[in-house]
Amino acid sequence: MPCCRRVALQLAAIPFFSIIIPNVTSQCCHLARTAAAVRPLSINVMCPLQLRTLVFGAWLLGYVAFLLAIRRMWTGKYVRSPLVRSLFMNMVSENDAAETQEWYQCGPELLGESVRPVFVQSHLDSGTKAFLKRSVEKSGWLFTQLYHSFASTVLSPLVSRTSINGFLGRGSMFVFSEEQFQRLLGISPDWRADRLLDLGAGDGGVTEVMGAHFRDVYATEVSLPMRWHLQRRNYKLLGIDEWQQAGFQYDVVSCLNLLDRCDDPLHLLRDIRQSLVPNTGRLILAAVLPFQPYVEVGGRWQRPKEHIKVKGKTWEEQVTNLSNEVFQRAGFEVQAVTRLPYLCEGDMYNDYYVLDDAVFVLKASEDNSA
Repeated sequence: MPCCRRVALQLAAIPFFSIIIPNVTSQCCHLARTAAAVRPLSINVMCPLQLRTLVFGAWLLGYVAFLLAIRRMWTGKYVRSPLVRSLFMNMVSENDAAETQEWYQCGPELLGESVRPVFVQSHLDSGTKAFLKRSVEKSGWLFTQLYHSFASTVLSPLVSRTSINGFLGRGSMFVFSEEQFQRLLGISPDWRADRLLDLGAGDGGVTEVMGAHFRDVYATEVSLPMRWHLQRRNYKLLGIDEWQQAGFQYDVVSCLNLLDRCDDPLHLLRDIRQSLVPNTGRLILAAVLPFQPYVEVGGRWQRPKEHIKVKGKTWEEQVTNLSNEVFQRAGFEVQAVTRLPYLCEGDMYNDYYVLDDAVFVLKASEDNSA
């Protein structure tokens, strides 16, 4: 065997044996010096310490990725034994049933006198169950979730979380079902109106629930990827500064979980009031409670310029304070309010995410001084 080929084969074996057998360190260094003397090969051999560090780092990264990948394998969806899986899923179903009941619980007697008569009790319905089922199925797509996790980590320093979800086509939101929407607004399934405006519409999933009742559906959205989703659904996009001067008014404006994510919430409410059809126009507003306003700017969260302070420690107390102080100050009165879960599709760690929502139906008050 020629000398050069023999040395090359010896060099190829260095990374493996230098890690497994510590005693080959001196042999590796000797081979490295030999390779340097053979000019035709032009091979630069790393010192065994550097080589070990490099391989260990690669192994560590691979190990962490492996652990993240199999984390969900310890849940009941991947239990192979039918008996064990059945017992596990029954236990999970019982816990989930108890949890979902809490999403809708409210003590009407704890609400203020002006809010108590307009409270609407909601329940877990078929539309909500269908969304939860889809979320559970998607969270089990292991390789898809791994890709989403990696892409999110890479993109998070560059763009907002909303835009990342838009790029990846994930993170759809659920506020209410068609049945809950109709019941809250007090309309029948065949009720129709002219115009709907959905502010901060996201990917349009919630807009679709409402859109069937309107001839024209308008939407605003800051995130460019989310705007692409809205265009594919054939909604009419308006700029965030042009919907107020569109030349017409809206039968319903929806402002879902946006009040705590904008710089000027009271100014926004006043603009909405002026944009509603007189007398019959309605605002559907959802707010996450407890109310904690923050604005996302370049992937970072900061306090809004105009800060609304909502008083109260419980859901009922904050709903009463919003109704009697914040909304009245903006020229609205509450026509209906309910408690609903604000759901979001999950990832490789959770089947779905949930926040506590208060959903209001507001109409312009007769006092036009606001």
